[in-house]
Amino acid sequence: MTGSLFLYNSKRLTMTLIGVIGTQELFILFIILLVPLVALIEIIRSSFVNPVNKIVWVLVVLLLPFIGSLLFWIIGRSQVEGRK
Repeated sequence: MTGSLFLYNSKRLTMTLIGVIGTQELFILFIILLVPLVALIEIIRSSFVNPVNKIVWVLVVLLLPFIGSLLFWIIGRSQVEGRK
């Protein structure tokens, strides 16, 4: 009896959570996850004037994903070779 009650409640909870998350929330979550991923790919593929900067930017984006990504695009792109 207790097992079926737990199963019922977990299904109910799952349905409730799915009902709470809408299209807008999924879009925002997608953007929040996509921005750091794109920044990390760009950092790894880029060649920096000072190679230590690459390690620093990777750590900044990993520790502060969204803010670190924005900081990289505002400040860090000027440190990439061939960009001024």
